[in-house]
Amino acid sequence: MSSTTAIGIDIGGTGIKGAVVDLSTGALLSDRVKLPTPKGGRPADIVETVKDLLKTVSEKAAAPDLPVGICFPAVVKNGHTMSAANVSDKWIGLAAEKLFEKGLGHPIHFVNDADAAGYAESQFGAAKGVPGVVLLTTLGTGIGTALLNDGILVPNTELGHLQIDGVDYETRAAYSAKEREDLTWEKWAGRLQKYYSTLETLFSPDLFIVGGGVSKNHQHFLPLLDLKTPIIPAVHRNNAGILGAAALAVKNRA
Repeated sequence: MSSTTAIGIDIGGTGIKGAVVDLSTGALLSDRVKLPTPKGGRPADIVETVKDLLKTVSEKAAAPDLPVGICFPAVVKNGHTMSAANVSDKWIGLAAEKLFEKGLGHPIHFVNDADAAGYAESQFGAAKGVPGVVLLTTLGTGIGTALLNDGILVPNTELGHLQIDGVDYETRAAYSAKEREDLTWEKWAGRLQKYYSTLETLFSPDLFIVGGGVSKNHQHFLPLLDLKTPIIPAVHRNNAGILGAAALAVKNRA
């Protein structure tokens, strides 16, 4: 297989999934393998699970030496995880990239999960060929964000944590808040309106892209928003992290 092929692995709070990706098309060249995230989300346990997953994916693809990209729910700076969402606090300040490379016996590229999703949309999805400022938001347990300018990723934006009305606004506008408070689509859209209007004021984007599992129900809430900026659903939902991690692994290997 050529350098247009790589393995992407997406580590989440409940599941770890991976596959071989054709980077010329964004298609998966292998079945997507998924394993449960070890209880407690501790570094050594997650590395061991990723090792098992990588072995399975490599064997299925008969491709032992492909570039490997891994995305993770944390701010990632110089291969270090500077935060931790839905995993152990032991990740905070950890040299995670080196830890994985040692555990896997393989060089990897390590990246924030929302950044991977945003990059996937710029290469294979709704942001492909879109000039100017594109803001991807993933609405889930929290709000992940990725900022792109002319297709170039500005990493670790973490705009879900904007303070609006004196609170960390993902606690009010994430999809988990809708579920927790049993909000109607209309009530939740009112909160999203405030959130996206704030982003609009701060960044004057050319396009909003909305990802996360709830984006498959975009017809229930996106039409309720009144924004100057076009807002559209993401193309890649469940596979976005895998695609973006794989694409960034090859980009950073070059």
